Amino acid sequence: MRTATASAGKHYSAVKAVDGVSFHIAEGETLCLVGESGCGKSTVGRTIMKLVEPTAGRIEAMGTDVTDLSPARMRPHRQRMQMVFQDPYSSLNPRMTAARIVAEPLEIHGMSAPAREARLAELFDMVGLPRSATGKYAHEFSGGQRQHLAIARALAPDPRLLICDEAVSALDVSIQAQILNLLIDLQRDLGLAYLFITHDLSVVDYMADRVAVMYLGRIVEIGPREAIFTRPQHPYTQALVSAAPLPDPDADRSTRIMLKGEVPSPISPPAGCHFRTRCPKAMAVCSEVYPVWKESGQSRAACHLV
Repeated sequence: MRTATASAGKHYSAVKAVDGVSFHIAEGETLCLVGESGCGKSTVGRTIMKLVEPTAGRIEAMGTDVTDLSPARMRPHRQRMQMVFQDPYSSLNPRMTAARIVAEPLEIHGMSAPAREARLAELFDMVGLPRSATGKYAHEFSGGQRQHLAIARALAPDPRLLICDEAVSALDVSIQAQILNLLIDLQRDLGLAYLFITHDLSVVDYMADRVAVMYLGRIVEIGPREAIFTRPQHPYTQALVSAAPLPDPDADRSTRIMLKGEVPSPISPPAGCHFRTRCPKAMAVCSEVYPVWKESGQSRAACHLV
């Protein structure tokens, strides 16, 4: 995915916001996409939904290539893919009642009024909101309730894939737990697949079946949750895992890996491996050649050291 940026109004530079990212998500599976802010996680989710148009590559949804579909032809496929955003307040129309917010996608996809009423009651029960709240507006709900409402809206057209973009990062810890447990219950009951975008390793550890680690627009390691947390292969993954908070105050924190320097600009990424300028294990070859993918146990990593 490339975007153009202007410099002094005279020329444009190509920015690869997402570069060479490839993964699949199976039915009933949660893939957590993790990395620092600005690494391209949200762009991946928005590109899958075609809220951002890809400049290259292919997006396949439920066996259909949707990359070049027009908005009209994309509509039935978008019905099967929905998104839950980070800020539930800004993603909900403040002029609509809760009932109207949740029923809108049903109306868009042609459901009759009686069927919408029945589906609306089912959705409110499903996410744990009282049916008496259908006449309220978004500002009348708490932050956690608003995210319940956003989830109900996303579930309305009966999707198979739910993209959760930092869906709990704006909530208190106790409310985060409620939302995460709700999502786990919904996945079990409905067979949903989740692309869960987050920077919080504790959320990843709780939710993920598999984990994909992103750095500067590229996935650098992908594998099962247990392998990523216990046997990380890429130095960046090792640094992220070592920095994850530990619940035991007496736990040994001497193994934490401190990364030096700043994340490079995506306008001018380092030659070779993009992570080499901060990597404590960088070698001469890292500045010359971007590493190819290598298998290591159940994981794959793009690193010369693997």
